[in-house]
Amino acid sequence: MTVLKNILMLFAFLGQFSALSAKVKVEKNINYTDANDTYRQLDVFYQKDITQAKDVIVFIHGGSWSSGKKDTYWWLGRNLARKGVVTVNINYGLTPENKFERMAQDCAQAVKWVKDHVSKFGGNPGRIFLMGHSAGGHLAELINDDPVYFKQAGLVNPVKGVILNDAFGLDMKEYMTSAEKDNSYYDFLRSFSADPAIWEKGSPLHYVANSKNPHLIFYGAKTYPAIQLQSERLNKLLEIAHVPTELHVIPKKKHVGMISQMVFGSNKLYDLILNFLKRIE
Repeated sequence: MTVLKNILMLFAFLGQFSALSAKVKVEKNINYTDANDTYRQLDVFYQKDITQAKDVIVFIHGGSWSSGKKDTYWWLGRNLARKGVVTVNINYGLTPENKFERMAQDCAQAVKWVKDHVSKFGGNPGRIFLMGHSAGGHLAELINDDPVYFKQAGLVNPVKGVILNDAFGLDMKEYMTSAEKDNSYYDFLRSFSADPAIWEKGSPLHYVANSKNPHLIFYGAKTYPAIQLQSERLNKLLEIAHVPTELHVIPKKKHVGMISQMVFGSNKLYDLILNFLKRIE
């Protein structure tokens, strides 16, 4: 999955030469903790007209918990802001300096900052949605389902709904128990240790009974089998619990393509996302 970094870096590079839409503004590198630390910063994309409160999406990037950064996804923030959604792209601490618990703590702290400050950018603090790709999907679901992270951040879970784009690691215990011991496996050990009890602790599916908010789940028809199986399982468990959920299998798409396709503002995932937001009261 390290190929994600190389491919998406191209979009970040191209972004240096692309101006934002005239009606979209961006505030970059805002510290969401007291520390002046690039790993704890976020960017806010919003429309110049802030007179009407808009839905908010907090996007958590992927990168196997060891790479990636918010700046790569400027186009996601721009595209969603153009469509009337205040979008916040966040950084968080990466391995090996940080384990998954600290990453989740960072994400919860970023959401707290958003709740406290997003109204200044035309966002509705009562309509905050989480979105994540790959490892970012894992972190989004983890802080939504395991109450410890928002409790540590000092707030009640404010998430109105969750959008998962090819989320990896929804059941890390299952994956680490059965996965081939390749380079990725040993990379994941740096974030999750070699202890099966920790793998379970870091598995959002272990806490799915706590999930009460609507979900929108995507995965690619050609993505990793673990993502397909665990996305289907999450969707089924939510259905059984009568939690509103919908799942879309995107034809012909592999893991990286599931997020890189969204560089184009006309991509159909945007319509699915906007419709999802509209349906939630």
